[in-house]
Amino acid sequence: MNVNDVRYQNQGLHVVLALFTIDRSAFKVLLIKRKNEPFKNKWILIGGCAYNTETGEEAMNRELYEKTRLKNIDFEMFDVFTNPNRSPLKRMIAIGYIGVSDSNIINKFKSTEKASAADWFEIDRIPELGYDHKEILEKAIKKLKEKIISTSILKKLYPNTFTLPELQTVYEKILNKKLDRRNFRKTLLQKGLMIDTGQIEEIVGKKPSKLYRFT
Repeated sequence: MNVNDVRYQNQGLHVVLALFTIDRSAFKVLLIKRKNEPFKNKWILIGGCAYNTETGEEAMNRELYEKTRLKNIDFEMFDVFTNPNRSPLKRMIAIGYIGVSDSNIINKFKSTEKASAADWFEIDRIPELGYDHKEILEKAIKKLKEKIISTSILKKLYPNTFTLPELQTVYEKILNKKLDRRNFRKTLLQKGLMIDTGQIEEIVGKKPSKLYRFT
């Protein structure tokens, strides 16, 4: 590699997080409103530039705190975005991360140096996004749909126990389709994603429901 070749210069790294939740039976993603140019006053996914001393995960944790004051959020990488023109400032490659969290975490948000607002948006009511975050969000949703049928990524929503009907409602919201109750239960048990706790939830006026938990 010729380090003096100008084609290697003037490049940077973005980290971008699509953080999802289920809030009052609605499938949502967390967005922030930019204070500064480029894309001032536009809503975007959480993210920013990585320092040359950071790993991607370190940069994502820092940006998450700087933009929202949130800490200890679990996320994982799902894709890389390399369009040379995705940022108007210079060539910026983006590492995309995906996560799931409780919707109450954002209640503590206060305006930060680079974000004037942060809020959950329903997936079918997303405003116009800055950068290429529409593309990143679409791919993140696709990845989440894959992961909920093969991993326990939704454990953050249900760290303890849940009933089958409430979990099925979440799956149907994310997958955007109705699921057969018996096949749904059978599939998750066979894949080892959840177990029957042997406990029963008693609610006055309703049929008792079995309680399950993620493995």
